[in-house]
Amino acid sequence: MSLKLAYMQGDGIGPEIMTATLNVLNALDRMYDLGLVLHEHEIGLKAIGHQGASISREILDACREVDGIIMGPVDTYAYPSVDEGGVNPSAYMRKSLDLFANIRPSRVYPNVPSTAKEMNLVIVRENTEGFYADRNMYFGLGEFMPTEHLALSVRKISREGSIRIAENAFELAMIRRRKVTVVHKANVLKVSDGLFLNCVREVAEQYPDVILEEELVDAMAAHLIRTPERFDVIVTTNMYGDILSDEAAELSGGLGLGGSVNAGEKYIVAQAAHGAAPDIAGQNIANPSALMSSVALLLMWIDKRDNKPVLKEAGIALESALARALSDPLIRTQDLGGSGTTDKFCEAVSNILTR
Repeated sequence: MSLKLAYMQGDGIGPEIMTATLNVLNALDRMYDLGLVLHEHEIGLKAIGHQGASISREILDACREVDGIIMGPVDTYAYPSVDEGGVNPSAYMRKSLDLFANIRPSRVYPNVPSTAKEMNLVIVRENTEGFYADRNMYFGLGEFMPTEHLALSVRKISREGSIRIAENAFELAMIRRRKVTVVHKANVLKVSDGLFLNCVREVAEQYPDVILEEELVDAMAAHLIRTPERFDVIVTTNMYGDILSDEAAELSGGLGLGGSVNAGEKYIVAQAAHGAAPDIAGQNIANPSALMSSVALLLMWIDKRDNKPVLKEAGIALESALARALSDPLIRTQDLGGSGTTDKFCEAVSNILTR
């Protein structure tokens, strides 16, 4: 067996959390004989300085030839304009590889400070359409100004996009607690959210063993705070999913726990939900949990695509080791009320795996 992964350190804390994550991956390789082969590619601010662009076509082509991709956080606020090479690497990969599903689990870990007392859910967010102006037009942006004092925005919701994200949500629910909650605002956005909602209902008919619930997005924001334990798999459109997944991450303890993958039919990118945090870069205090959790998701997704059960075992083992390391305040990092460092956390997770 071989497991070929491309990785990109990214900006800010990216190199630190990527090093920690790769060390843990190497520990998994030794345990499970994964045949791990790693290919590094430079993106972000360093790539702009060295090559004049934050990401290149050559990197994209190389990523098509591997089993999965791990991307560190990117500091797009610090990039120059697109014309000067400041392309958003995350967006470039998402669009080029048709990564239509953004999957973000949120759970409460034992002994980790959190706002929610009990929660174990996954938000399945449509990733290529919706309100976001950079992903709803074939050419140009869906946000524009006809006059100096008038701004308009176009929202794209397609039947194809809605059906395939709903299918992903129900498939995921079948291996969890068999419950899907669709979040929408069809009482106001009757046409676009109405189309999305009807597509989810249609897919639900193919999964009679899965319960379907429906929630308005404003009510859902409140329910997540009051009764997060009610929910299992949440499926929704792009902007709603972006907001609700950040809320769920904060309820679990913070974005430092925000594991995430962007997946399509063929390709998958593991990337933490948080940003590059340049203000703490180089201080050995960054929390690598989110990127490690993202890699666990990546391993389990590759198993589902390629039927490699050992990868599912490795992913579950990594999640278990993360939970144990996070439970110790001397090991977990400062953002979670601990006193550990990036290096110390990495070492602890690796040791737990080895034992």
